[in-house]
Order: sequence, then structure tokens, then C-alpha cells
Amino acid sequence: MHTTAATALPDIPYATPDLSSDRERLVRAGDHLWRVQDRAGRILGHLRIAAEPLGLRYRAERLHLATGSFRLIGAFWTADEAVQTLRYLR
Repeated sequence: MHTTAATALPDIPYATPDLSSDRERLVRAGDHLWRVQDRAGRILGHLRIAAEPLGLRYRAERLHLATGSFRLIGAFWTADEAVQTLRYLR
């Protein structure tokens, strides 16, 4: 019988990722989740850290109000790439 073990995130919160641009800021929304806000304070989406076998991935997500669930926009190796995706996706 073959079993696979899922990679679980530790129970400690991650530090807020540093962004290279000051166009957006991250506001903690959970241990592994941040709201991405533009300079005017509008929420562009969410950034989530996900542990994968090759390392940490930064997931760009949007909240789907009708279902109350997050929709994955993409998974990236850097927080900057994930935030840039949310910046240009309207």
C-alpha cells in the first residue's frame, strides 16, 4: 500500500514578506495569509504562504464573495511576483 504524507505548515506564524515595491502593503490576516492593499487602501487580493516539497510558494488569491472561498490566481516563488499578479488583474 502506498501512502503519501502531506507537507503541513508549522503552527507558528511566518514573518511578513518584504516587497521590493512600495505600491502595495501587506496586512496580516492569518498565520500564513496577508491582505494586499494598494496605496489608497483598496484590497487587491490576498497573499498566502504554502509549503511545498521544493520550498515555500507564494499564492496570489482572490476572495469569491458568493461562495466565501478563495480562488487561486497563481503560485510563485517570490512574494513580489504574486503581488504583481494581483496588481494588474482587475
